[in-house]
Amino acid sequence: MSHSEKFLAIVDDARSRIKECTVDDVWRMREAGEDFLLVDVREESEYAKGRLPDAMHLGKGVIERDAEAKLPETGMAIILYCGGGYRSALAADNLQKMGYTNVISMDGGYRGWNEAGLPTEKP
Repeated sequence: MSHSEKFLAIVDDARSRIKECTVDDVWRMREAGEDFLLVDVREESEYAKGRLPDAMHLGKGVIERDAEAKLPETGMAIILYCGGGYRSALAADNLQKMGYTNVISMDGGYRGWNEAGLPTEKP
């Protein structure tokens, strides 16, 4: 998918303030039994087609509105992912602005997870 210059500029700006990890990092953390919440920020229709195992859905369009109810602990480890890592970077930046202190965006997103041949869930 081709993204506009202005969109990429705001993603790069957000990335200057957030933590990111790779698909492999998340897989290793899962395998090691590390405690974190995995949040899919894609659209509902994308989430319905397939998702990472045990991921909850909190779409980019509503994450700021619903975060306090769905993610009440601002210090908990939260890994966000989207299709490729752009929307999750924007969402991570906004959650940090809301006081969340341990938010990470998974670069590569669902696409990278699939390309690595890692397991997914379908409804």
